[in-house]
Amino acid sequence: MFGVGLPEFAVIAFVAVLVFGPDRLPELARQAGQMVRRVKRMADNARDELRAELGPEYADLELRDLDPREIVKRHIAEAMEEDDDEPVRPARRGQRPLDEGEVPPYDADAT
Repeated sequence: MFGVGLPEFAVIAFVAVLVFGPDRLPELARQAGQMVRRVKRMADNARDELRAELGPEYADLELRDLDPREIVKRHIAEAMEEDDDEPVRPARRGQRPLDEGEVPPYDADAT
């Protein structure tokens, strides 16, 4: 969960007890839980509104699908699958593919 393990959580809890005191800590935990529930409810409402506005073809839309990282991953995976299906392009006229172990030509003046 957010990259926080048991040792980090223990340190956070210890600091919270020191800062807020054991009397106020249960009330703060309750407020934090209510805030998390409110945020989740807002995210669910936003997802449902998007689904309703976009129509039935987006009935399985998840907010996670709108994450730019996920979109890029999906497109890269699709492109890689398409590349596996495409035949190898023929070489341009006057050129040939390199043989196994053959070194590509090098032009010292061009570099």
